[in-house]
Amino acid sequence: MHFESELSKRSSGAYAVGGQTKRLFDVVFASLFLLLTLPLFIIVAVVLKVTDPGPVIYRHVRIGLWGRRFTCFKFRTMVVDAENVLKALLDDDPSARAEWERNRKLIKDPRVTRVGRILRESSLDELPQLINVLRGEMSLIGPRPIVPSEMSHYGDRLASYVSARPGLTGAWQISGRSDCGYDKRVELDANYVSDWRFSTDLAILVRTVGAVIKRKGSY
Repeated sequence: MHFESELSKRSSGAYAVGGQTKRLFDVVFASLFLLLTLPLFIIVAVVLKVTDPGPVIYRHVRIGLWGRRFTCFKFRTMVVDAENVLKALLDDDPSARAEWERNRKLIKDPRVTRVGRILRESSLDELPQLINVLRGEMSLIGPRPIVPSEMSHYGDRLASYVSARPGLTGAWQISGRSDCGYDKRVELDANYVSDWRFSTDLAILVRTVGAVIKRKGSY
């Protein structure tokens, strides 16, 4: 509560990293990307609905600008009862638990569906986040969106992290994604915020295309 009250004071009258220029860039290009990828939205939605029961869009709470929580949208890549599947795995498999506690990721994740794995490897699962960008909850480029339970991992860098909108892509996506250890992810996020330049955003956006094609660390 103390941290949140401090952020509230700090956010009063303050701009996010990049200010209005970055926000205008987000709105213009997210609108363009959304228009261009609309056929993909429709195709993916139909495939998901036909191949697996359950919702097409997965909604999850993430930490946004100034520590505010928001609902992040993704195409659903996991089975409907994913939380129970994860709990059962971590209870029964010590090595999986260690991997999860270390990286908050599993290379062989039993929750991920066959179609979901394809969506993750191609990064198509993240297309709905363009809606989050237009709503002002995310940026095209920024720190990795984290869940509330991850806040403790950021330590004294958390205040810096939440001064930027989380990004659809960012430094971690072009640096190996899930192949990066957790400490490295925190470092990349913190460095992005402290050294932000508009030219850096443009470079990350261009390099994201290559990262998606190579599919390194996408699981």
